[in-house]
Amino acid sequence: MLLSLPLLFAPALVAAHGAVTSYQIGGKTYEGYQGFSPVAGAQIIQRQWPDYNPIMTASSAAMTCNGGTSAPLSAEVAAGENVTAIWKQWTHQQGPVMVWLYACDGEFTACDGKSKKWFKIDQMGLWGNVLNSNNWGTALVYRDLKWSSRIPKSLKPGNYLIRHELLALHQANTPQFYPECAQIKVTGSGTATPGANFLASIPSYAAQSDPGIMVDIYQGKATSYRPPGPDVWTG
Repeated sequence: MLLSLPLLFAPALVAAHGAVTSYQIGGKTYEGYQGFSPVAGAQIIQRQWPDYNPIMTASSAAMTCNGGTSAPLSAEVAAGENVTAIWKQWTHQQGPVMVWLYACDGEFTACDGKSKKWFKIDQMGLWGNVLNSNNWGTALVYRDLKWSSRIPKSLKPGNYLIRHELLALHQANTPQFYPECAQIKVTGSGTATPGANFLASIPSYAAQSDPGIMVDIYQGKATSYRPPGPDVWTG
Protein backbone atom coordinates (compact mmCIF):
# COMPACT_ATOMS: atom_id res chain seq x y z
CA MET A 1 0.00 0.00 0.00
CA LEU A 2 2.81 2.42 0.82
CA LEU A 3 4.29 1.92 -2.63
CA SER A 4 1.19 3.44 -4.22
CA LEU A 5 1.29 6.68 -2.24
CA PRO A 6 3.52 8.61 -4.68
CA LEU A 7 1.10 7.82 -7.51
CA LEU A 8 -1.88 8.84 -5.42
CA PHE A 9 -0.36 12.18 -4.58
CA ALA A 10 1.25 12.91 -7.97
CA PRO A 11 -1.77 14.78 -9.48
CA ALA A 12 -1.94 17.10 -6.48
CA LEU A 13 1.76 17.88 -6.75
CA VAL A 14 1.48 18.64 -10.45
CA ALA A 15 -1.52 20.90 -9.92
CA ALA A 16 0.38 22.95 -7.36
CA HIS A 17 2.92 24.24 -9.84
CA GLY A 18 3.07 25.58 -13.37
CA ALA A 19 5.15 26.50 -16.40
CA VAL A 20 4.93 28.56 -19.57
CA THR A 21 3.14 26.41 -22.15
CA SER A 22 2.72 28.82 -25.11
CA TYR A 23 3.57 32.31 -26.37
CA GLN A 24 1.75 35.06 -28.25
CA ILE A 25 3.96 37.16 -30.51
CA GLY A 26 2.82 39.51 -33.25
CA GLY A 27 -0.73 38.16 -33.24
CA LYS A 28 0.43 34.56 -33.58
CA THR A 29 0.34 31.79 -30.98
CA TYR A 30 3.39 29.56 -30.64
CA GLU A 31 2.72 26.35 -28.76
CA GLY A 32 5.24 25.34 -26.13
CA TYR A 33 5.91 22.22 -24.14
CA GLN A 34 3.29 20.62 -21.87
CA GLY A 35 5.58 18.68 -19.52
CA PHE A 36 5.94 15.05 -18.48
CA SER A 37 5.70 13.77 -22.07
CA PRO A 38 8.91 14.51 -24.00
CA VAL A 39 8.34 14.87 -27.72
CA ALA A 40 11.35 14.11 -29.88
CA GLY A 41 11.74 16.84 -32.51
CA ALA A 42 8.68 18.79 -31.35
CA GLN A 43 8.26 21.79 -33.66
CA ILE A 44 8.22 24.48 -30.99
CA ILE A 45 10.18 27.64 -30.11
CA GLN A 46 10.41 26.67 -26.44
CA ARG A 47 13.30 24.74 -24.95
CA GLN A 48 11.64 21.63 -23.53
CA TRP A 49 11.58 21.37 -19.75
CA PRO A 50 11.22 18.04 -17.92
CA ASP A 51 8.38 18.68 -15.46
CA TYR A 52 6.45 21.21 -13.39
CA ASN A 53 8.52 20.71 -10.25
CA PRO A 54 10.32 23.73 -8.77
CA ILE A 55 14.04 24.37 -8.71
CA MET A 56 15.02 24.88 -5.08
CA THR A 57 18.47 26.48 -5.29
CA ALA A 58 19.74 29.51 -7.19
CA SER A 59 22.95 27.66 -8.10
CA SER A 60 21.23 24.69 -9.78
CA ALA A 61 22.31 24.06 -13.37
CA ALA A 62 18.61 23.73 -14.27
CA MET A 63 18.12 27.43 -13.51
CA THR A 64 19.31 28.44 -16.98
CA CYS A 65 16.28 27.16 -18.88
CA ASN A 66 14.71 24.60 -16.52
CA GLY A 67 16.80 21.87 -18.11
CA GLY A 68 15.91 22.78 -21.71
CA THR A 69 18.85 22.89 -24.11
CA SER A 70 17.50 23.52 -27.61
CA ALA A 71 14.41 23.99 -29.78
CA PRO A 72 14.05 23.50 -33.53
CA LEU A 73 12.14 26.74 -34.22
CA SER A 74 12.26 30.42 -33.32
CA ALA A 75 9.78 33.28 -33.48
CA GLU A 76 10.44 36.64 -35.09
CA VAL A 77 9.58 39.71 -33.03
CA ALA A 78 10.19 43.36 -33.88
CA ALA A 79 11.96 45.42 -31.25
CA GLY A 80 9.31 47.47 -29.48
CA GLU A 81 6.67 44.71 -29.72
CA ASN A 82 5.43 42.48 -26.93
CA VAL A 83 6.06 38.84 -26.12
CA THR A 84 3.26 37.30 -24.05
CA ALA A 85 3.89 34.10 -22.11
CA ILE A 86 0.90 31.86 -21.31
CA TRP A 87 0.51 29.44 -18.39
CA LYS A 88 -2.13 26.70 -18.28
CA GLN A 89 -1.97 26.65 -14.50
CA TRP A 90 -0.41 28.66 -11.69
CA THR A 91 -1.41 28.63 -8.02
CA HIS A 92 1.11 30.69 -6.02
CA GLN A 93 0.45 34.38 -5.36
CA GLN A 94 3.52 35.54 -3.45
CA GLY A 95 6.72 36.26 -5.33
CA PRO A 96 8.19 38.25 -8.23
CA VAL A 97 7.97 37.80 -11.98
CA MET A 98 11.21 38.37 -13.91
CA VAL A 99 11.74 38.33 -17.68
CA TRP A 100 15.25 38.00 -19.08
CA LEU A 101 16.97 38.06 -22.48
CA TYR A 102 20.24 36.46 -23.56
CA ALA A 103 22.05 37.48 -26.73
CA CYS A 104 23.21 34.48 -28.75
CA ASP A 105 26.44 35.03 -30.66
CA GLY A 106 25.28 32.88 -33.55
CA GLU A 107 22.83 30.07 -34.21
CA PHE A 108 20.53 28.81 -31.48
CA THR A 109 22.07 25.35 -31.66
CA ALA A 110 25.28 26.82 -30.22
CA CYS A 111 23.55 29.09 -27.70
CA ASP A 112 23.64 27.48 -24.24
CA GLY A 113 22.93 30.54 -22.08
CA LYS A 114 25.95 29.86 -19.88
CA SER A 115 27.85 33.14 -20.27
CA LYS A 116 27.40 36.31 -18.24
CA LYS A 117 25.03 37.86 -20.77
CA TRP A 118 21.56 37.58 -19.24
CA PHE A 119 19.71 40.85 -18.65
CA LYS A 120 16.24 41.71 -17.40
CA ILE A 121 13.74 43.53 -19.57
CA ASP A 122 10.81 43.32 -17.15
CA GLN A 123 9.96 42.45 -13.57
CA MET A 124 7.35 42.97 -10.87
CA GLY A 125 7.84 42.21 -7.21
CA LEU A 126 5.80 43.45 -4.24
CA TRP A 127 3.76 46.63 -4.21
CA GLY A 128 2.95 47.98 -0.79
CA ASN A 129 4.65 46.52 2.26
CA VAL A 130 2.49 43.56 3.31
CA LEU A 131 4.52 40.45 2.53
CA ASN A 132 1.72 37.99 3.22
CA SER A 133 -0.60 39.53 0.65
CA ASN A 134 -1.51 39.03 -2.98
CA ASN A 135 0.19 42.26 -4.04
CA TRP A 136 2.86 40.43 -6.02
CA GLY A 137 3.73 39.91 -9.66
CA THR A 138 2.94 36.19 -9.43
CA ALA A 139 -0.57 37.05 -8.21
CA LEU A 140 -1.19 38.66 -11.60
CA VAL A 141 -0.04 35.47 -13.33
CA TYR A 142 -2.41 33.56 -11.03
CA ARG A 143 -5.24 35.87 -12.09
CA ASP A 144 -4.53 36.17 -15.82
CA LEU A 145 -2.35 33.13 -16.60
CA LYS A 146 -0.24 35.34 -18.85
CA TRP A 147 2.50 37.95 -18.75
CA SER A 148 3.31 40.44 -21.49
CA SER A 149 6.68 42.18 -21.83
CA ARG A 150 7.93 44.71 -24.36
CA ILE A 151 11.15 44.02 -26.21
CA PRO A 152 13.18 47.25 -25.86
CA LYS A 153 12.74 49.27 -29.04
CA SER A 154 16.41 50.21 -29.26
CA LEU A 155 17.67 46.62 -28.81
CA LYS A 156 20.21 45.42 -31.36
CA PRO A 157 18.71 42.80 -33.72
CA GLY A 158 19.78 39.19 -33.40
CA ASN A 159 19.03 35.80 -31.92
CA TYR A 160 17.97 35.84 -28.27
CA LEU A 161 16.70 33.51 -25.61
CA ILE A 162 13.77 34.93 -23.65
CA ARG A 163 13.44 33.53 -20.14
CA HIS A 164 10.32 33.88 -18.00
CA GLU A 165 10.95 33.24 -14.32
CA LEU A 166 8.44 33.00 -11.48
CA LEU A 167 9.94 32.94 -7.98
CA ALA A 168 7.41 31.53 -5.51
CA LEU A 169 7.89 32.66 -1.92
CA HIS A 170 4.81 31.14 -0.27
CA GLN A 171 6.89 28.87 1.95
CA ALA A 172 9.03 30.71 4.49
CA ASN A 173 12.72 30.75 3.53
CA THR A 174 12.07 28.00 0.96
CA PRO A 175 12.19 29.71 -2.46
CA GLN A 176 10.88 27.90 -5.53
CA PHE A 177 12.13 28.90 -8.99
CA TYR A 178 10.14 28.25 -12.17
CA PRO A 179 11.99 29.36 -15.35
CA GLU A 180 11.36 28.55 -19.02
CA CYS A 181 13.13 29.73 -22.19
CA ALA A 182 12.10 30.28 -25.80
CA GLN A 183 14.03 31.29 -28.92
CA ILE A 184 13.26 34.61 -30.59
CA LYS A 185 14.77 36.55 -33.50
CA VAL A 186 14.63 40.27 -32.75
CA THR A 187 14.38 42.53 -35.80
CA GLY A 188 14.63 46.28 -36.20
CA SER A 189 17.19 49.04 -36.60
CA GLY A 190 18.28 49.35 -32.97
CA THR A 191 21.92 49.36 -31.92
CA ALA A 192 21.68 49.30 -28.13
CA THR A 193 23.01 46.59 -25.82
CA PRO A 194 22.99 46.56 -22.01
CA GLY A 195 26.05 47.66 -20.04
CA ALA A 196 28.01 45.32 -17.81
CA ASN A 197 26.12 46.39 -14.69
CA PHE A 198 22.91 44.95 -16.16
CA LEU A 199 24.42 41.55 -17.06
CA ALA A 200 24.33 38.37 -15.00
CA SER A 201 25.08 34.67 -15.21
CA ILE A 202 22.37 32.07 -14.79
CA PRO A 203 22.62 30.04 -12.63
CA SER A 204 23.87 32.09 -9.70
CA TYR A 205 22.60 35.53 -10.74
CA ALA A 206 22.15 36.02 -6.99
CA ALA A 207 23.18 34.11 -3.87
CA GLN A 208 20.69 31.80 -2.21
CA SER A 209 20.96 34.08 0.83
CA ASP A 210 19.90 37.16 -1.17
CA PRO A 211 17.08 38.94 0.70
CA GLY A 212 14.99 38.83 -2.47
CA ILE A 213 15.25 35.02 -2.47
CA MET A 214 15.36 33.97 1.18
CA VAL A 215 12.15 35.53 2.53
CA ASP A 216 9.74 34.77 5.34
CA ILE A 217 6.55 36.41 4.11
CA TYR A 218 4.81 35.61 7.41
CA GLN A 219 7.04 37.92 9.45
CA GLY A 220 4.71 40.86 8.88
CA LYS A 221 5.34 44.04 6.97
CA ALA A 222 8.45 44.81 4.97
CA THR A 223 10.20 48.13 4.59
CA SER A 224 10.92 47.17 0.98
CA TYR A 225 11.36 44.22 -1.36
CA ARG A 226 13.77 44.07 -4.28
CA PRO A 227 13.69 41.15 -6.73
CA PRO A 228 17.06 39.39 -6.90
CA GLY A 229 19.53 40.09 -9.67
CA PRO A 230 20.39 43.22 -11.65
CA ASP A 231 18.11 46.14 -12.46
CA VAL A 232 15.82 46.06 -15.50
CA TRP A 233 17.37 47.30 -18.73
CA THR A 234 14.87 49.33 -20.76
CA GLY A 235 17.12 50.24 -23.65
